[in-house]
Amino acid sequence: MDEKPQTVRLAYYGVSPWEIEVIYGLFNEKFRILQEETEQNKENFVSALTIDIPLSFSEEFFKWFEFRAWERVKSIIKEMKRRRGKGNAIVVEILFTGEPNVRFVTDLNENHDFNSAIEKIDFVVELLPYHLNDSNIPSDPSEVLYKYDIESSKWKLNQVWTGFSGSAERKKFIFTKKGWNVVT
Repeated sequence: MDEKPQTVRLAYYGVSPWEIEVIYGLFNEKFRILQEETEQNKENFVSALTIDIPLSFSEEFFKWFEFRAWERVKSIIKEMKRRRGKGNAIVVEILFTGEPNVRFVTDLNENHDFNSAIEKIDFVVELLPYHLNDSNIPSDPSEVLYKYDIESSKWKLNQVWTGFSGSAERKKFIFTKKGWNVVT
């Protein structure tokens, strides 16, 4: 991972030029950047930021990207929430492309909960292998989605997709109190 390997995609709306410039600068050190200012597509949110990282969610990524740089990414995201206040002010999605793709979505109302979620994203690296090897999870996931659980103050698997995007075999599972259920 010595060269700028691939392109990070930044899609956003309701984000100030200063905020996107800082985020751009942090990722531009290691990646090429594709920026896309989108239309407001989530009615309940003033702002949205999606960061697609073209590398696997792994300890190697964080070592290569460098801990200090990742801390700055987390800081700017938390600052974005602080500037917007309580409520459904901002939704942040971070996608790591790999096997499987790992997506984190945080859309929490309270600043404290939002900040805690952002702080704990990198903690999931140690837990991911256990989550993926759980006998209850659908086999051969192609993408997993984590949502932050306020009650336990932890990221939890919320949705799992099997099969490839666009294929007839692709299935979506949502975790409920009764276990994983297929959504059609």
